[in-house]
Amino acid sequence: MELVESASSAGFSIHPATSMGYVALNVANLDDQLTFYRQVLGFQLHWREGNQAGLGAGGADLLRLFEQAGFRRYRGVTGLYHYAILFPDRRELARAMARLFALKVQNYPTDHIMTKTTYLEDPEGNGIELYTESPEDGSWTMANGTFETRRADGSWSDGREALDVEALFKHLKEDDRLDVSIPEETRMGHVHLHVRDVDKAVDFYHGLIGFDVMGAAKMMRAAFVSAGGYHHHLGLNTWQGEGAPPPPADALGLRYFVVNLPDQRALDEVLAQVEKSGIPANQIEDGLLLHDPSQNGVVLRNNTK
Repeated sequence: MELVESASSAGFSIHPATSMGYVALNVANLDDQLTFYRQVLGFQLHWREGNQAGLGAGGADLLRLFEQAGFRRYRGVTGLYHYAILFPDRRELARAMARLFALKVQNYPTDHIMTKTTYLEDPEGNGIELYTESPEDGSWTMANGTFETRRADGSWSDGREALDVEALFKHLKEDDRLDVSIPEETRMGHVHLHVRDVDKAVDFYHGLIGFDVMGAAKMMRAAFVSAGGYHHHLGLNTWQGEGAPPPPADALGLRYFVVNLPDQRALDEVLAQVEKSGIPANQIEDGLLLHDPSQNGVVLRNNTK
């Protein structure tokens, strides 16, 4: 797959101030998941009503959990690869990672050059990325259908280096506590999806919803789209296999994720595209729910409401 045209040249581009909202997950054990997210990741419990709960950094929800009796995990299907929590700076990422180390939680620190990150899973196998931006260290570009990462000095990197954890931890102060909640500036940075066909996913998120294509690579079997020039708000890959089926109705994992439009006019512009396409959509409490060609649920909403 070659790099496709930008959304603006295609005739419609989503508002540049669009951002990612919360991720909703179907879970098997709400109590265990709440313990993990609060004690291990430092999330605050915003609310709980029966078998549902919302968590985050004290403001808008970053995560919503729906306990589903009898649901189970399926492999080799479309759905969530990971959702990515964006910390405001290296110090706060260091604090979050130090807590993982102190609790002996398996994680995989990685230096993407333009971001510093670590990867882990929650107790039910949902992928999580914790990261902070580091554009001063370099950036990535597309060249001949492949991604290229360049450090600030111009030297090449594969963009998947081992993170210098010792250097990151130097951002911590002696009196920094590890048992505090994540800072209120923490937000949902991006969502990365398993899809059945990258081209069709790009057609949906770029051609219909209006995200700009930041890069697409045939060898990597992945594409990245965003609003406002961000490196990516959505990652799309076929790493579960080309043509992977959607998860059955009783599957744990991704229920849907939310795309925040900055105002009603911006939302209406996208809704007009959806209506014109004839794709089925349902109004739920938080916005309009539709499904991409891989049956991943996405909710479009006005973030000011």
